[in-house]
Amino acid sequence: MVGRRRRRRDVQQFKAVAELGSISRAAEKLFMAQPPLSAQIRQLEDEVGASLLLRVPRGVRLTPAGRSFLDDARAILARSQQAAVRARELEAGQRRTWRIGLMPSSTHTLLPGLLRRVQAAALPVRIETRELAPSSRQLRALRNDELDLGFLRPGDDLPGTDIVAGIDDPYCLALPPGHPLAADTGPLPLRQAAHEVFVSFSRHTESDYFDQTAALCVEAGFTPDIRHEAGQFVGVLTLVACGLGVAIVPASCATMPIGVGAGVVLRRLAGSRHKSRLVIVAGERQRAGDDSDMARRFVQLAVDELQAMAQKLARM
Repeated sequence: MVGRRRRRRDVQQFKAVAELGSISRAAEKLFMAQPPLSAQIRQLEDEVGASLLLRVPRGVRLTPAGRSFLDDARAILARSQQAAVRARELEAGQRRTWRIGLMPSSTHTLLPGLLRRVQAAALPVRIETRELAPSSRQLRALRNDELDLGFLRPGDDLPGTDIVAGIDDPYCLALPPGHPLAADTGPLPLRQAAHEVFVSFSRHTESDYFDQTAALCVEAGFTPDIRHEAGQFVGVLTLVACGLGVAIVPASCATMPIGVGAGVVLRRLAGSRHKSRLVIVAGERQRAGDDSDMARRFVQLAVDELQAMAQKLARM
């Protein structure tokens, strides 16, 4: 027990140092002296067997190993807190906390409707959300029991048994108002945009979607001229609306709140073998067979919201 407490303390201390970028500021926050904190960080690095921090003139900087360790440290501490909450809920006979994973676009398109459904159903649950990209990162969180449900855009390697529900969310070309390609409304062969400047979803933020859209362009016979990047679909649509370029986005972007990418024209892409899907994936506890009434009702509300999205897209 003492060993576990010490390891938890070491992880908390490392997290403070990493997030503040300074051992001295972390020591102040933790109400301890700087020398013992420095010594404990060095001891942690020895135990891990990797250098986690680089000492620089004005503080510290994470190494690649340190960035990975920080991600895991945050997950460990979060799961520790969640474990206590879930234990109390189990003792009371009802699980009430649902941890939802979101892709960037689903934060704007699916989450608001799901919250309204939960409220209308008077379901006594507490929702915790995490926006995670790329999809592979969210899948890890689901399989590590860090999330209960995830809304994501899967790759081709996602087992169908993990999917609770899914809908087609076709690729579209987002065009600024007045663009020549925006004059028509039918499906558009992507090759017609081969000479356009592109706005892209940042590869650093969402490598899966970046790779998917790059594959669409390769299939159409060209390499996109990417000059602008954004970390959210909201940013992508805003840059397109400003006339800086065109972008490949999912059709669900058309259901974002009024004002997001106002005036942007979406035309579905024609003739591609690549398909875009939006799915709900079950977390580890759901796959293990949580069939309580609360679980069934909550999952059904999520499925209902996804199907409502499909109906909206069918009318477009």
